Amino acid sequence: MTTTETGADAPASPDTTDATDATDATETVTGHDRGVHGYHEQKHEHLKRLRRIEGQIRGLQRMVDEDVYCIDILTQVSASTKALQSFALQLLEEHLRHCVADAAVKGGDEIDAKVKEATQAIARMMRT
Repeated sequence: MTTTETGADAPASPDTTDATDATDATETVTGHDRGVHGYHEQKHEHLKRLRRIEGQIRGLQRMVDEDVYCIDILTQVSASTKALQSFALQLLEEHLRHCVADAAVKGGDEIDAKVKEATQAIARMMRT
């Protein structure tokens, strides 16, 4: 959740030109502040997807146990790898839309930290 929410009974600030009002943590409360991460709304779908990937990995174990032809196993390894990469990309997109956007609303050093964190995650994904 990236929208700004304030308490229903919080008084309106008479001076809206004060820069500290916009970044005051008591005034700007987001879903991220409440421990809700970007993937939260898709959690059920993500768990379903991860269980499917887990099934692919178990299938690989079975294939090795049953002495299936090497190339057939490698084909399934490739499919499993692509499935994990696709999952990671979706999670990264949700992180950018939620966590990084939340930091952008708050401004300051937090946005720099979130952008750096996302950049490092992208670098790790590219190495694989």
